[in-house]
Amino acid sequence: MEITQGRLYDYMNGKSRVEKLALFEQIADAFHIPGHLLGLARRAWEPPPASAYHQTSQPPPAGDDLVAVDAFRSADRQAGGGRLYAAVVRHLTHQVAPRLVNTGSGPQVFGAAAALTEMAGWMAHDSGHDSLAARHFAHALPLARTSGDLLLAASIAASSSHLALQTGDLAGAARWAGTGLDLAAQGPRTPVLTARLHTMRARALASAAQRVPALRALDDAHRDLDQPADITHPWLSPFDAAALASESALIHRDLAGYDRALEQAQLAITLRESGRTRSIALSRITLVDLHLRRGAIDSAVTVGHELLATDPALGSVRVVHQIDALRRLFEPHRTHRPVRDYLVRFDDARRARMLLLADLIASQEGGAV
Repeated sequence: MEITQGRLYDYMNGKSRVEKLALFEQIADAFHIPGHLLGLARRAWEPPPASAYHQTSQPPPAGDDLVAVDAFRSADRQAGGGRLYAAVVRHLTHQVAPRLVNTGSGPQVFGAAAALTEMAGWMAHDSGHDSLAARHFAHALPLARTSGDLLLAASIAASSSHLALQTGDLAGAARWAGTGLDLAAQGPRTPVLTARLHTMRARALASAAQRVPALRALDDAHRDLDQPADITHPWLSPFDAAALASESALIHRDLAGYDRALEQAQLAITLRESGRTRSIALSRITLVDLHLRRGAIDSAVTVGHELLATDPALGSVRVVHQIDALRRLFEPHRTHRPVRDYLVRFDDARRARMLLLADLIASQEGGAV
């Protein structure tokens, strides 16, 4: 602030008053106090208001980081996170981290760091490293809070809820979803985000066999997704009708509503564009599982063959493990000729997949990244 510590204490204790505009500006800039709290115009280091993301076609500060996020996100949808994890970490280390300690960067760099750290967590999860993913999410949340972006913090809470579900921590999944909803309620209305959080809460409740509250939360998700938004937020993980259908299929499956689950799984595939390789594969895995639960063996085999057409180079250990789990579900039905033929083709396809993903699978099994 370019004043003595004694003078600062006099101001703080009310012994002296700040009267010069220039001194108010020095205080705001030194402590990163938003200008409006001191009756000033928005300071140069402040990010634009959230609504500006919607009202203008110009990107907010940290445009290079937004370009990086979009590029990583697009590649991840098609190639899987295993191949991209190292690149995201490298971008964080060399392009973002040095700016975190640069006092001229402003709080928006913490938002970029939070979004990219959350992305690294998802890619670690897709690579089969759930404990590493949890550490990334744990680091991303305080970065988002430091940036002042509560919507981004809520998005990270949704990611943490998803990861808790995958690791069997149902109480944690429900708690994270609730935390995210609380954070989202403090920012501009963002129905896509709240729909995602309600969906995560519904999944946690369905996994715990809490039918009525699960379906109520799912209804909340459908209601919110149809609402107009106050803003469009560049950092938030995408969530759309196809994603909701995919999650709805899992919710109805866990509640033993197999017919409804089947409809939603098929809808998710119909809504997904062809470039979303991993999403389509995950929905087909759900379809096979549902057909087997309903005793429709031939239908399960048909979708199983479609699943084997998934690009074998897809760098998703998560998908590989779920496909392997399907084989075990088919095994009790191997006396049925179409199942036997399918398992032969399955084993051939698996060998090819393991060859192409040998580096990722070995890394996953060895625990090194």
